[in-house]
Amino acid sequence: MSVLREEIETLQQNGITRVALPRIGDPSVIPLWFGEGDAVTADFIREAAKRAIDEGYTFYSHTRGRQDLRDAVKKYLDRLYGLDVDPDRVSIPGSSMLGITISAQMVLTTGHNALIVGPVWPNIENAYRVTGAEVSFVRQHASDRGWAIDVSDIIDAVKPNTKSIFVNSPCNPTGWVMKPDEQRELLEFCRKREILLIADEVYHRCVYGGEAAPSFLSIARDDDPVVIVSGFSKAWAMTGWRIGWVVAPSRWASRWAILAECFNTGATTFVQFGAIAALAQGEKVVAELREQYRKGRDIVTEILSPHPRIELLEPEGAFYAFPRVKGLKSSLAFAQGVLEEENVGIAPGYTFGPGNDEYFRLCFAQSHERLREGLQRVLRYIDRHPG
Repeated sequence: MSVLREEIETLQQNGITRVALPRIGDPSVIPLWFGEGDAVTADFIREAAKRAIDEGYTFYSHTRGRQDLRDAVKKYLDRLYGLDVDPDRVSIPGSSMLGITISAQMVLTTGHNALIVGPVWPNIENAYRVTGAEVSFVRQHASDRGWAIDVSDIIDAVKPNTKSIFVNSPCNPTGWVMKPDEQRELLEFCRKREILLIADEVYHRCVYGGEAAPSFLSIARDDDPVVIVSGFSKAWAMTGWRIGWVVAPSRWASRWAILAECFNTGATTFVQFGAIAALAQGEKVVAELREQYRKGRDIVTEILSPHPRIELLEPEGAFYAFPRVKGLKSSLAFAQGVLEEENVGIAPGYTFGPGNDEYFRLCFAQSHERLREGLQRVLRYIDRHPG
């Protein structure tokens, strides 16, 4: 008999690491499976963190993040969206994923329902499940304008015991971007029903029309039941730094301080100095990376779209493609086969929620020559296995 809670005992390893872990770090593999490129974090960001270590910033900091970093996040958001964010709403507990986990823990328990807009990064489902809540999905669909979902479909999927809705825009893996009028409609519903909306906006600068994706920040009141989660991993190429921020109702500030202390004791101190530098000096880096991602998206479209067995909807944001392979029976077997025979790492579609087993995800943030080679190898595998 296990001493583990059933919610923990029954958790499943996500399909990305299931494929990747046996070959992670293998230099012969072209790694299109994880959400990162192959460029290291910019020099000035790394130098700021190294300087902080040399100056002795190796002690605890505030559990909600250093005040100068919280101020920097506030100023960044004000500038980007034309706002005046209450600084008490900003917390830096650690990684963006930790922000999502804490948000889920704040409202959910056994007997509750949590609704996820999918396809979605698989760790979100597990973060919800460990609370003891039931998890359900409502799926985006293909349309003549790419991936889409009607807010009415989300609302219709809500149950009497739904206590949280998760939305990721721009979306990993589809690249769907939620429009401002859709955000208003969903937030108004959550306001009336007192449902916590967790808005994952970590890809907010990875869009291919404008400087930033529409944000719930632009419409949320201080007392609204919404937590906007974002961070540094994607826009500033800082995946390994594990630092992000949340914007939540100011009355929850003490809750964030307590829970951050329980989960993480606060974000790594010297890493926060690198984050401050990224916000202060990083707009050129953001623009350069976005252009690299844009060209990567064009390469994916150029190579994959003409293939007769592939259906590809062009993403509006993030840096993933989520193609459908017609007739595919097992996305896991497909991803494992591509890795074994062609040394290319891709993510199997099944792990992104129900209805996705004909799909696979690839990250196009890699350098372009490497990306081209990886895509050609994937097509070679498909052509060699027509069944």
